[in-house]
Amino acid sequence: MVSANVARNIVGIIGNVISFGLFLSPVPTFHRIIKKKDVEEFQPFPYLATVLNCLFWTFYGLPIVVKNNILVTTINAVGLVIELIYLSIFYLYSGKKMRIRVSLVLLGEAVFVAVVVVIAMLAFKFKHRAVFVGIMCDIFNIIMYASPLGIWKKVITTKSVEFMPFYLSLANFSNGCIWTAYALIKLDVFMLICNGLGALFGAIQLILYAIYYPSTPKKKKGKETVKPAEVQLSGQGAAV
Repeated sequence: MVSANVARNIVGIIGNVISFGLFLSPVPTFHRIIKKKDVEEFQPFPYLATVLNCLFWTFYGLPIVVKNNILVTTINAVGLVIELIYLSIFYLYSGKKMRIRVSLVLLGEAVFVAVVVVIAMLAFKFKHRAVFVGIMCDIFNIIMYASPLGIWKKVITTKSVEFMPFYLSLANFSNGCIWTAYALIKLDVFMLICNGLGALFGAIQLILYAIYYPSTPKKKKGKETVKPAEVQLSGQGAAV
């Protein structure tokens, strides 16, 4: 019989693969930015939010906070690098005002996370440290989950899923489910809360897709398929 630890590691590895795919989902957008040498109407804020989220979960997965949780650190560390690459591309092709804004937000995030790390290490003993860091992780994860609400409103008002790609919605749902399972095998309340919400929100997206797909205008061949709304949605998916 497979032990709980082995089962958890297998589920965690599957979660790493799914999350990695989600982190790569904005690649077509940045290929377009590089090709046009212009960020156009795209915004950096989903990626800035994901950077902060990855920083917190990378810290949470370290043995100094939670033991036997290194798979959480690995995927979020990889995600952090990927998001920073996206932001570097955005920085390169954006105007001066946006560059300053992105730089200030990144600096603020770095300082904020550093303060949280110092407080966690100095003010909390090991058994209470996970609670403090876990609460911080969940707070920012829940804030991130509010991002797709604008997309849902657009889907409902236009009766079209044009701006909510099916495979990305399915991947978000799968990601939430697999990390919820990971949190349940060896109960981790903080991961369970954020990923349970992720699975729920993913399920809602799929239900909306099923309801409004029949009324969605069919795309004509040869038309541009990358849209800003897809970028805002895809920037949120991989947080665990």
